Amino acid sequence: MITESSSANFLAAAAYARTQAGAATSHDSDATFAGGGGSVQGFGAALENAVEDFVSSGKTAEKKAASGLRGQGNLTDIVTSVSEAQMVLQTASAVRDRVIQSYQEIMRMTI
Repeated sequence: MITESSSANFLAAAAYARTQAGAATSHDSDATFAGGGGSVQGFGAALENAVEDFVSSGKTAEKKAASGLRGQGNLTDIVTSVSEAQMVLQTASAVRDRVIQSYQEIMRMTI
């Protein structure tokens, strides 16, 4: 439990640091900042990269769970990957909810 929380906190802090490093160098929409696997341009590309990471995390959890059902694999690895996939899904749902809430708020604004 503590390891999962610490791992999630570390990943969140690293992502925040990468985002802030990119924001500090340039403020235009075409700003380039270092991502997890290379350079990412703009918000759309960063969002696409995050979605790809979400999908790969889910696939990894599925593979480990399937190996566990076959009686192979380490139980600790299986539980950890499933927990990470659950955390990723909760994060994606929270981000989606915030985007929808922001969109609705913008639509309520008067011009």
